[in-house]
Amino acid sequence: MASSEAAAPGPAAPAPEGALVLFSGGQDSATCLAWALERWERVETLGFDYGQRHRVELECRATFRERIAAEFPRWAGRLGADHTLPLGVLGEISDTAMTREAEIRFREDGLPNTFVPGRNLLFVTFAAALAYRRGLRHLVGGMCETDYSGYPDCRDDTLKALQVAINLGMDRRFVLHTPLMWRDKRATWVLAEQLGGEALVERVVEDTHTCYLGDRTHRHPWGYGCGTCPACELRARGWEQYRAEAV
Repeated sequence: MASSEAAAPGPAAPAPEGALVLFSGGQDSATCLAWALERWERVETLGFDYGQRHRVELECRATFRERIAAEFPRWAGRLGADHTLPLGVLGEISDTAMTREAEIRFREDGLPNTFVPGRNLLFVTFAAALAYRRGLRHLVGGMCETDYSGYPDCRDDTLKALQVAINLGMDRRFVLHTPLMWRDKRATWVLAEQLGGEALVERVVEDTHTCYLGDRTHRHPWGYGCGTCPACELRARGWEQYRAEAV
């Protein structure tokens, strides 16, 4: 069964099975990486270059991994190989504000024009294929149905169905974990603190990227971004709620 655990820190002793984290370089996937490192002895990461407008996130991936290895000794030995797959064809067939220089707006059907059809379906399928070759059973993604833009491929039902199809098609028992599925952005900040304290929160603020416009010139209390796109607004609101509780 697909797993969307809401529990915070994992067991003290990591499980010997390995995991592959879909790691974009953003806040959510960075928190998921820490979540996985707390649970498994070997954790590898996978990113995708699909012609996204905010390609700067790919550069953030390496920095975040390096800082995690340097500043969190208990995780350093568990952090395995990193992989990046080129999926430029996804950008070529997508006419969205995520892959084109277009104004971000809502479509007539209520979805934002940042929705890239099939993106998560492809990402998880390619991740499973790589995990098959690497001998990794667990797949971890930052998809969320609580604080999100309404993307249908982020929904829990979608991902559970996808796990069933992948397991049947590959004749393996992969487990797809979505630890943020029922967490809003405030709770995601809380989880980062529970996993790695203020040190991890600081790394998420400084070294990850979530802004759809790829803006790393403006530094806000919650990190870098334009401050006005849907991703920045969600992140900022979650940060304000998280910090308000700490006062």
